[in-house]
Amino acid sequence: MSNQRVRLFVTGKVQGVFFRQTLKVVAKKNGIFGWVKNLRDGRVEAVLEGDEEKISRLIEWAHGGPANARVEDVDIRNEKYTGEFSKFDVLY
Repeated sequence: MSNQRVRLFVTGKVQGVFFRQTLKVVAKKNGIFGWVKNLRDGRVEAVLEGDEEKISRLIEWAHGGPANARVEDVDIRNEKYTGEFSKFDVLY
């Protein structure tokens, strides 16, 4: 298993559709740590750390999101793994 850290910027109808809460549930099911938050410009930002394969599954989910979301784009930025997180949070 190889650990990875990515930062996602998700664009589209992703606020007000339970995107953050659902992403947290999916992250916890996959043992992914980090956080997710809404941005003022309407995007959702997330930092994910964990197993590379499990992060790939979460990124795949993010391309569709929850039922009422309409994801237009997922900007994925690889970052240096730090291991700084012990849980997954929704930031406000």
